[in-house]
Amino acid sequence: MPGDLQNKSLILTSSTQAAHAALREVQSVDSDARLRRWLVPGVGWVALSVDWDAVAGRLRERPAIFCRHICPAQVSVPLAQTGADLDALAQASEQLSSRLDPAQTFSVQTRQLGPAWPYARYDVNRRLSEIWIGQGLTLDVRQPEQVISVVLTPEQGYLGVSEAVDNLSDWAGGARRFKREEGQISRAEFKLLEALELFGLEMPEEGLALDLGAAPGGWTRVLRTRSMRVVAVDPGDLDPRIAADPEVRYVGQTAEAYLRTSKERFDVILNDMRMDAIDSARIMVRTSGLLKPGGWAVMTLKLPKKGLSRSAKAAIEVLRKRYDVVGARQLFHNRNEVTVALKGTDRG
Repeated sequence: MPGDLQNKSLILTSSTQAAHAALREVQSVDSDARLRRWLVPGVGWVALSVDWDAVAGRLRERPAIFCRHICPAQVSVPLAQTGADLDALAQASEQLSSRLDPAQTFSVQTRQLGPAWPYARYDVNRRLSEIWIGQGLTLDVRQPEQVISVVLTPEQGYLGVSEAVDNLSDWAGGARRFKREEGQISRAEFKLLEALELFGLEMPEEGLALDLGAAPGGWTRVLRTRSMRVVAVDPGDLDPRIAADPEVRYVGQTAEAYLRTSKERFDVILNDMRMDAIDSARIMVRTSGLLKPGGWAVMTLKLPKKGLSRSAKAAIEVLRKRYDVVGARQLFHNRNEVTVALKGTDRG
């Protein structure tokens, strides 16, 4: 039988390397929160001392960097990894009726943690969606206002209802996936696409962009698909397809060398350089004078294996000297790094 409905438990998702940093972010808004157990590396079941709604509200005010996704675990149900699980999950989901708003659209998001299952996520989503469609709710899998989250381990299922904005990501577990595009240069392009979406950054209809650490040209290609002219700076070579583009000006120098003489002004500045986070942040501070009014920037902070949270926060403080920080998050497509979105200011 399903466990009793309760509202003081959540499941957090992060990268494996940042799991403890993500847990500390939850504990920063609920000092008595404690880890019950790691369901798998990077996915933790956490007991709260206050309601889910309070924790979610506090994390909206103090956005997390390393938590990619959180969802409430309001009902739990034992699983047998047979077709009977679908009946048990359906029964458990009916206990969530008091948390569902019939005036809001909904979606079911299911994650399966484990190597093999006798049913697919789609089967769970369809079974639970049918229940609530039958109760008069409107299904919207693309932009739901509320989400029924389902997290399954081989032994236990966890279900909860939340406002979509409280989950930190519109995607189950924060796993935002993009289809590979024709002409794609590198997987690094997904990082930029995810950042543009997450931070709500709008590309100018036309203009000039600076891409620091551009090689082999993935981020430059994304800029070009949005009609931006690009100055691509890197001592390494660009992909021949990018190098041949007449709207891309290649500068075969380090960022430091380029900045010593550059007088150009840019609508957008990007930085995916492979260097220490604080050193890279200091270079971005130097580039702030090249950003046009109303312009924005995106950069990645490469983090050490130890002290990654401390390193990220220190670099962000450096950036605040000359930028407004729109947001900072370890994206699904990041590895040992954090992506930061910036807006120019008149400070300095």
